[in-house]
Amino acid sequence: MMRFGAIAFGLTLVGLVSALPGHSVAYTGEKLATGAKINMEQARAIALQTRAGAITDEEFERENGGLRYSFDIKSGGAVYEVGVDAQSGKVLENKKEGPHPD
Repeated sequence: MMRFGAIAFGLTLVGLVSALPGHSVAYTGEKLATGAKINMEQARAIALQTRAGAITDEEFERENGGLRYSFDIKSGGAVYEVGVDAQSGKVLENKKEGPHPD
């Protein structure tokens, strides 16, 4: 009886997982990359020139009608958000994160 329950559970789990859309689970901005003149590697270099430290998170996103790279950089015991415009390479933001970052 217990074996039947385990098999039923396994089949249910497989059915639920297979119903999930495969390509939309983790979107990281690859589709937006064709509209950028600055690539991720160049944007990282610009961000680290602006704020020395270690990148802990990075995103490529559409914001306020434009494309931007956003980096969380740990520096001197604090975390800073550095935004880089994907068209010009201009630094859009360089601010210390608050106690509850996005």
